[in-house]
Amino acid sequence: MPRKGQAEKRVVAPDPVYGSELMQRFINRMMLDGKKAVAEKIFYTAIAAASEKVNAEPVELFEKVVANVMPSMEVRPKRVGGQTYQVPMDVRTDRKRALAFRWLVVNSRKRSGKSMIDKLSAELVDAFNGTGSSMKKKEETHRMAEANKAFSHYRF
Repeated sequence: MPRKGQAEKRVVAPDPVYGSELMQRFINRMMLDGKKAVAEKIFYTAIAAASEKVNAEPVELFEKVVANVMPSMEVRPKRVGGQTYQVPMDVRTDRKRALAFRWLVVNSRKRSGKSMIDKLSAELVDAFNGTGSSMKKKEETHRMAEANKAFSHYRF
């Protein structure tokens, strides 16, 4: 924690095409080496292709994808008497969103495909339908929390 108190949250301007702050945050998360124009081109082309496939508006599609991938529970290590327990805890709202973005970007990059546009659009369609690697990661996280429910009394 910083000595001068809590760091203030930065305000993110909404994206220029759809006017969604959520989309702008995702573009910033997806960006590599400060190349925002490249990240925007990839994202907008991928979201257009994904919305064509599922017949949904791009903003609604993306909001549903993020809502589907966001975890509600996770395990955090807690040391008690020389033992480290995996304690299930609720996830804060900003962390839910950050985890969802991270999982979408990482799993898109891992997919096999020709371009990042194809990989990202395929991952978005899969997450919209409740399948895919990002959804698998969320379910795995929930399964870990469920398995360690016995240690929930160690919550801090």
